[in-house]
Amino acid sequence: MTTFRTFRDIPASPEQVFAAISDPQRLARWWGPAGFTNTFNVCEFKPGGRWSLVMHGPDGKKYPSENAFAEVEPPTRVVVQHVSEPKYRLTITLAPSAGGTTVSWAQTFESAEIASRIEHIVVPANDQNLERLSSEVLRMPGG
Repeated sequence: MTTFRTFRDIPASPEQVFAAISDPQRLARWWGPAGFTNTFNVCEFKPGGRWSLVMHGPDGKKYPSENAFAEVEPPTRVVVQHVSEPKYRLTITLAPSAGGTTVSWAQTFESAEIASRIEHIVVPANDQNLERLSSEVLRMPGG
């Protein structure tokens, strides 16, 4: 298995959820697992744009990350290509639902071996990421 999928319903419109993804200041607040913070060096939120950041773990470790925004389709889809190791492609899809928006998160690793080795980290981290996104969307007036 190389793809990990996570879903989350957020009681806000796709436009409101997309706003929390597309605004670099808001993205920096929720990106990553619980307890992580971010320093963005570059965040060019557009197709082909660079996204360079350092994730700061709760243990003080730093995790540099280089990415590219492969696709940006407001307000329904963002595809991030993680170009540093481990290499993966993250597809975030936003679809209207009865209660607001269903966020689909599909993270596909280039290597099945690496995906298998880090599954125990990736699966809970992806769920935490979506929990943090939901909190960010709901903390803003009007979603």
